[in-house]
Amino acid sequence: MRVLVTGGAGFIGATTTAALLGAGHEVTVLDDLSTGHRDAVPAGAELVVADATDPTAVGPVVGDGRFDACIHFAALIEAGESMRHPERFFTVNTAGTARLLEVLIDHAVPRFVLSSTAAVYGEPERTPIDEDHPLAPTNAYGESKLLIERMLAWHHRIHGLRTAALRYFNAAGATPGRGERHDPETHLIPLVLQVAAGERDQVSIFGSDYPTPDGTAIRDYVHVADLADAHVRAVERLDQLGTCTVNLGSGTGFSVREVIDAARRVTGHAIPVIEADRRAGDPARLVASATRARELLGWEPAITDLDRIVADAWNATVDHAGAHP
Repeated sequence: MRVLVTGGAGFIGATTTAALLGAGHEVTVLDDLSTGHRDAVPAGAELVVADATDPTAVGPVVGDGRFDACIHFAALIEAGESMRHPERFFTVNTAGTARLLEVLIDHAVPRFVLSSTAAVYGEPERTPIDEDHPLAPTNAYGESKLLIERMLAWHHRIHGLRTAALRYFNAAGATPGRGERHDPETHLIPLVLQVAAGERDQVSIFGSDYPTPDGTAIRDYVHVADLADAHVRAVERLDQLGTCTVNLGSGTGFSVREVIDAARRVTGHAIPVIEADRRAGDPARLVASATRARELLGWEPAITDLDRIVADAWNATVDHAGAHP
Protein backbone atom coordinates (compact mmCIF):
# COMPACT_ATOMS: atom_id res chain seq x y z
CA MET A 1 0.00 0.00 0.00
CA ARG A 2 1.21 3.53 -0.78
CA VAL A 3 0.71 5.67 2.33
CA LEU A 4 1.00 9.42 2.85
CA VAL A 5 1.96 10.22 6.47
CA THR A 6 1.44 13.83 7.50
CA GLY A 7 3.54 14.85 10.49
CA GLY A 8 5.76 11.84 9.86
CA ALA A 9 8.84 13.61 11.24
CA GLY A 10 7.29 13.80 14.72
CA PHE A 11 7.54 11.36 17.62
CA ILE A 12 4.59 9.07 16.83
CA GLY A 13 4.53 9.80 13.10
CA ALA A 14 8.14 8.78 12.53
CA THR A 15 7.73 5.62 14.60
CA THR A 16 4.63 4.72 12.60
CA THR A 17 6.47 5.42 9.35
CA ALA A 18 9.14 2.92 10.38
CA ALA A 19 6.45 0.36 11.23
CA LEU A 20 4.73 0.87 7.87
CA LEU A 21 8.02 0.36 6.04
CA GLY A 22 8.66 -2.75 8.09
CA ALA A 23 5.26 -4.09 7.04
CA GLY A 24 6.16 -3.64 3.36
CA HIS A 25 4.30 -0.42 2.58
CA GLU A 26 5.63 2.53 0.57
CA VAL A 27 5.64 5.74 2.59
CA THR A 28 5.84 9.43 1.77
CA VAL A 29 6.20 11.75 4.75
CA LEU A 30 4.69 15.23 4.47
CA ASP A 31 5.97 17.51 7.25
CA ASP A 32 6.80 21.20 7.45
CA LEU A 33 9.45 20.44 10.14
CA SER A 34 8.05 23.17 12.40
CA THR A 35 8.04 20.69 15.29
CA GLY A 36 9.25 17.51 13.57
CA HIS A 37 12.84 16.50 12.94
CA ARG A 38 14.36 15.56 9.60
CA ASP A 39 16.68 13.03 11.25
CA ALA A 40 13.70 11.14 12.71
CA VAL A 41 12.32 10.20 9.29
CA PRO A 42 13.34 6.59 8.58
CA ALA A 43 15.51 5.70 5.63
CA GLY A 44 13.30 4.32 2.90
CA ALA A 45 10.59 6.97 3.28
CA GLU A 46 10.37 9.92 0.93
CA LEU A 47 10.26 13.27 2.76
CA VAL A 48 8.35 16.22 1.30
CA VAL A 49 8.77 19.41 3.32
CA ALA A 50 5.41 21.16 3.08
CA ASP A 51 2.41 22.27 5.13
CA ALA A 52 -0.20 19.50 5.28
CA THR A 53 -2.99 22.08 5.75
CA ASP A 54 -2.13 23.99 2.55
CA PRO A 55 -4.04 22.58 -0.44
CA THR A 56 -1.68 24.25 -2.92
CA ALA A 57 1.20 22.32 -1.34
CA VAL A 58 -0.62 19.02 -0.80
CA GLY A 59 -2.37 18.76 -4.17
CA PRO A 60 0.77 18.30 -6.29
CA VAL A 61 2.14 15.76 -3.80
CA VAL A 62 -1.00 13.63 -3.76
CA GLY A 63 -1.76 13.48 -7.48
CA ASP A 64 -4.54 11.31 -8.84
CA GLY A 65 -4.21 7.69 -7.77
CA ARG A 66 -0.78 8.04 -6.21
CA PHE A 67 -1.77 7.08 -2.64
CA ASP A 68 -3.92 4.32 -1.20
CA ALA A 69 -4.18 5.89 2.26
CA CYS A 70 -3.32 8.89 4.41
CA ILE A 71 -2.39 8.73 8.09
CA HIS A 72 -2.77 12.20 9.58
CA PHE A 73 -0.56 13.16 12.53
CA ALA A 74 0.18 16.80 11.68
CA ALA A 75 -1.45 18.95 14.36
CA LEU A 76 -0.99 21.25 17.32
CA ILE A 77 -1.07 19.01 20.40
CA GLU A 78 -0.42 20.99 23.58
CA ALA A 79 -3.65 21.16 25.56
CA GLY A 80 -2.51 24.01 27.81
CA GLU A 81 -1.62 26.17 24.83
CA SER A 82 -5.05 25.45 23.34
CA MET A 83 -6.63 27.24 26.30
CA ARG A 84 -4.51 30.32 25.66
CA HIS A 85 -4.84 30.33 21.87
CA PRO A 86 -7.88 28.26 20.89
CA GLU A 87 -8.07 30.00 17.52
CA ARG A 88 -4.78 28.40 16.47
CA PHE A 89 -6.05 24.91 17.23
CA PHE A 90 -9.29 25.32 15.32
CA THR A 91 -7.42 26.90 12.41
CA VAL A 92 -4.64 24.31 12.18
CA ASN A 93 -6.27 21.15 13.49
CA THR A 94 -9.91 21.45 12.44
CA ALA A 95 -9.93 23.76 9.42
CA GLY A 96 -6.54 22.46 8.27
CA THR A 97 -7.78 18.87 8.30
CA ALA A 98 -10.92 19.92 6.43
CA ARG A 99 -8.72 21.36 3.69
CA LEU A 100 -6.57 18.22 3.63
CA LEU A 101 -9.63 15.99 3.36
CA GLU A 102 -10.93 18.04 0.44
CA VAL A 103 -7.68 17.43 -1.45
CA LEU A 104 -7.69 13.72 -0.61
CA ILE A 105 -11.30 13.33 -1.79
CA ASP A 106 -10.56 15.26 -5.00
CA HIS A 107 -7.62 12.95 -5.72
CA ALA A 108 -9.45 9.72 -4.85
CA VAL A 109 -7.44 8.70 -1.78
CA PRO A 110 -9.80 6.08 -0.29
CA ARG A 111 -8.52 5.55 3.27
CA PHE A 112 -7.82 7.98 6.12
CA VAL A 113 -6.53 7.34 9.64
CA LEU A 114 -6.72 10.16 12.19
CA SER A 115 -4.41 10.65 15.13
CA SER A 116 -7.08 11.56 17.69
CA THR A 117 -6.99 11.82 21.47
CA ALA A 118 -8.58 10.78 24.74
CA ALA A 119 -9.07 14.53 25.34
CA VAL A 120 -12.37 14.17 23.45
CA TYR A 121 -13.84 12.61 26.62
CA GLY A 122 -13.05 15.44 29.05
CA GLU A 123 -13.66 14.73 32.74
CA PRO A 124 -14.35 10.98 32.98
CA GLU A 125 -17.68 9.86 34.37
CA ARG A 126 -16.31 6.31 34.70
CA THR A 127 -13.10 4.37 34.26
CA PRO A 128 -11.91 2.52 32.36
CA ILE A 129 -13.15 4.84 29.62
CA ASP A 130 -14.75 3.11 26.65
CA GLU A 131 -15.66 4.61 23.29
CA ASP A 132 -19.29 5.05 24.30
CA HIS A 133 -18.34 7.42 27.12
CA PRO A 134 -19.90 10.90 26.72
CA LEU A 135 -17.79 13.27 24.62
CA ALA A 136 -17.28 16.54 26.49
CA PRO A 137 -13.79 18.02 25.93
CA THR A 138 -12.50 20.37 28.62
CA ASN A 139 -9.94 22.06 26.37
CA ALA A 140 -9.86 23.45 22.84
CA TYR A 141 -7.36 20.79 21.74
CA GLY A 142 -9.83 18.00 22.50
CA GLU A 143 -12.66 19.93 20.85
CA SER A 144 -10.58 20.54 17.72
CA LYS A 145 -10.03 16.78 17.36
CA LEU A 146 -13.64 15.89 18.13
CA LEU A 147 -14.80 18.20 15.34
CA ILE A 148 -12.50 16.32 12.95
CA GLU A 149 -13.99 13.00 14.04
CA ARG A 150 -17.44 14.38 13.27
CA MET A 151 -16.26 15.50 9.84
CA LEU A 152 -14.94 12.02 9.13
CA ALA A 153 -18.35 10.49 9.79
CA TRP A 154 -19.85 12.76 7.11
CA HIS A 155 -17.05 12.03 4.63
CA HIS A 156 -17.61 8.32 5.13
CA ARG A 157 -21.35 8.69 4.67
CA ILE A 158 -21.25 10.98 1.64
CA HIS A 159 -17.99 10.12 -0.14
CA GLY A 160 -17.42 6.55 1.05
CA LEU A 161 -14.07 7.50 2.60
CA ARG A 162 -12.91 4.65 4.82
CA THR A 163 -11.86 6.22 8.12
CA ALA A 164 -10.37 5.32 11.47
CA ALA A 165 -10.07 7.63 14.47
CA LEU A 166 -7.51 6.39 17.00
CA ARG A 167 -7.92 8.02 20.41
CA TYR A 168 -4.57 7.94 22.24
CA PHE A 169 -4.14 8.04 25.95
CA ASN A 170 -0.56 8.89 27.09
CA ALA A 171 2.01 8.10 24.40
CA ALA A 172 5.30 7.13 26.02
CA GLY A 173 8.49 5.15 25.61
CA ALA A 174 10.65 5.36 22.50
CA THR A 175 12.20 3.32 19.74
CA PRO A 176 15.92 3.49 18.85
CA GLY A 177 16.74 6.92 17.47
CA ARG A 178 13.20 8.23 17.92
CA GLY A 179 12.41 9.70 21.33
CA GLU A 180 10.20 12.59 22.41
CA ARG A 181 11.66 15.97 21.49
CA HIS A 182 9.01 18.56 22.20
CA ASP A 183 9.85 22.22 22.78
CA PRO A 184 8.63 23.12 25.30
CA GLU A 185 8.28 19.70 26.87
CA THR A 186 5.05 19.11 28.80
CA HIS A 187 4.86 15.30 29.11
CA LEU A 188 5.64 13.71 32.46
CA ILE A 189 8.13 10.97 31.53
CA PRO A 190 10.46 13.16 29.43
CA LEU A 191 10.25 15.90 32.06
CA VAL A 192 11.31 13.45 34.76
CA LEU A 193 14.13 12.16 32.58
CA GLN A 194 15.34 15.70 31.96
CA VAL A 195 15.94 15.92 35.72
CA ALA A 196 17.94 12.68 35.60
CA ALA A 197 19.92 14.07 32.65
CA GLY A 198 20.78 17.24 34.56
CA GLU A 199 18.68 19.50 32.36
CA ARG A 200 16.26 20.38 35.18
CA ASP A 201 16.73 20.71 38.94
CA GLN A 202 13.49 18.97 39.93
CA VAL A 203 10.12 17.82 38.66
CA SER A 204 6.81 19.15 39.94
CA ILE A 205 3.99 16.96 41.21
CA PHE A 206 0.76 18.86 40.57
CA GLY A 207 -1.61 17.62 43.23
CA SER A 208 -0.90 15.08 45.96
CA ASP A 209 -4.42 14.91 47.42
CA TYR A 210 -6.27 13.03 44.67
CA PRO A 211 -8.51 10.09 45.67
CA THR A 212 -5.88 7.59 44.48
CA PRO A 213 -3.69 5.15 46.45
CA ASP A 214 -0.74 7.57 46.71
CA GLY A 215 -2.62 10.84 46.23
CA THR A 216 -1.23 11.60 42.76
CA ALA A 217 -3.01 11.48 39.43
CA ILE A 218 -3.14 8.22 37.49
CA ARG A 219 -2.65 8.00 33.72
CA ASP A 220 -2.63 5.24 31.11
CA TYR A 221 0.77 5.08 29.36
CA VAL A 222 0.94 3.32 25.99
CA HIS A 223 4.28 2.61 24.32
CA VAL A 224 4.84 4.45 21.04
CA ALA A 225 5.78 1.17 19.31
CA ASP A 226 2.36 -0.18 20.22
CA LEU A 227 0.70 2.98 18.92
CA ALA A 228 2.55 2.55 15.63
CA ASP A 229 1.41 -1.06 15.39
CA ALA A 230 -2.20 0.05 15.85
CA HIS A 231 -1.93 2.52 12.96
CA VAL A 232 -0.57 -0.17 10.64
CA ARG A 233 -3.39 -2.51 11.64
CA ALA A 234 -5.99 0.22 11.15
CA VAL A 235 -4.89 1.19 7.65
CA GLU A 236 -4.68 -2.47 6.63
CA ARG A 237 -8.17 -3.30 7.94
CA LEU A 238 -10.12 -0.29 6.73
CA ASP A 239 -11.48 -2.12 3.69
CA GLN A 240 -13.00 -4.68 6.04
CA LEU A 241 -14.15 -2.19 8.70
CA GLY A 242 -15.28 0.74 6.58
CA THR A 243 -15.02 3.02 9.57
CA CYS A 244 -13.99 2.67 13.21
CA THR A 245 -13.21 4.68 16.32
CA VAL A 246 -11.05 3.04 18.98
CA ASN A 247 -9.12 3.88 22.13
CA LEU A 248 -5.41 3.15 22.26
CA GLY A 249 -4.33 2.56 25.84
CA SER A 250 -2.90 -0.19 27.98
CA GLY A 251 -5.94 -0.49 30.24
CA THR A 252 -3.60 0.01 33.21
CA GLY A 253 -2.89 3.23 35.05
CA PHE A 254 0.24 4.45 36.83
CA SER A 255 0.43 7.37 39.22
CA VAL A 256 2.82 10.30 39.00
CA ARG A 257 4.78 8.96 41.97
CA GLU A 258 5.00 5.52 40.35
CA VAL A 259 6.45 7.08 37.20
CA ILE A 260 9.03 9.02 39.21
CA ASP A 261 9.98 5.91 41.20
CA ALA A 262 10.39 3.94 37.96
CA ALA A 263 12.66 6.67 36.58
CA ARG A 264 14.77 6.54 39.75
CA ARG A 265 15.19 2.77 39.34
CA VAL A 266 15.99 2.99 35.65
CA THR A 267 18.39 5.94 35.73
CA GLY A 268 19.94 5.57 39.17
CA HIS A 269 19.34 9.27 39.80
CA ALA A 270 17.58 10.72 42.85
CA ILE A 271 15.19 12.96 40.85
CA PRO A 272 14.13 15.62 43.39
CA VAL A 273 10.47 16.60 43.39
CA ILE A 274 8.47 19.57 44.57
CA GLU A 275 4.77 19.36 45.35
CA ALA A 276 2.45 21.95 43.85
CA ASP A 277 -1.29 22.58 43.71
CA ARG A 278 -3.49 20.65 41.35
CA ARG A 279 -3.87 22.04 37.85
CA ALA A 280 -7.39 23.05 36.91
CA GLY A 281 -9.14 20.38 34.89
CA ASP A 282 -6.74 17.54 35.69
CA PRO A 283 -8.82 14.43 36.45
CA ALA A 284 -7.71 12.02 39.15
CA ARG A 285 -7.71 8.97 36.88
CA LEU A 286 -7.63 8.48 33.11
CA VAL A 287 -7.47 4.84 32.06
CA ALA A 288 -8.62 3.37 28.75
CA SER A 289 -10.75 0.42 27.91
CA ALA A 290 -8.96 -1.11 24.91
CA THR A 291 -11.54 -3.84 24.29
CA ARG A 292 -12.76 -2.39 21.00
CA ALA A 293 -9.23 -2.07 19.61
CA ARG A 294 -8.68 -5.72 20.42
CA GLU A 295 -11.96 -6.74 18.78
CA LEU A 296 -11.68 -4.60 15.63
CA LEU A 297 -7.95 -4.35 15.05
CA GLY A 298 -6.67 -7.46 16.79
CA TRP A 299 -4.46 -5.06 18.74
CA GLU A 300 -3.07 -5.47 22.23
CA PRO A 301 -0.18 -3.47 23.66
CA ALA A 302 2.93 -5.62 23.84
CA ILE A 303 4.94 -3.35 26.16
CA THR A 304 3.06 -2.58 29.37
CA ASP A 305 5.80 -2.77 32.02
CA LEU A 306 6.38 0.75 33.35
CA ASP A 307 10.11 0.27 33.92
CA ARG A 308 10.51 -0.90 30.30
CA ILE A 309 8.56 2.10 28.99
CA VAL A 310 10.71 4.49 31.03
CA ALA A 311 13.93 2.64 30.13
CA ASP A 312 13.20 2.93 26.41
CA ALA A 313 12.58 6.66 26.81
CA TRP A 314 15.78 7.03 28.88
CA ASN A 315 17.88 5.18 26.29
CA ALA A 316 16.61 7.52 23.58
CA THR A 317 17.42 10.52 25.79
CA VAL A 318 20.97 9.30 26.39
CA ASP A 319 21.49 8.41 22.74
CA HIS A 320 20.30 11.81 21.57
CA ALA A 321 22.50 13.59 24.11
CA GLY A 322 25.50 11.58 22.87
CA ALA A 323 24.74 12.41 19.27
CA HIS A 324 24.25 16.12 20.07
CA PRO A 325 26.70 17.02 22.87
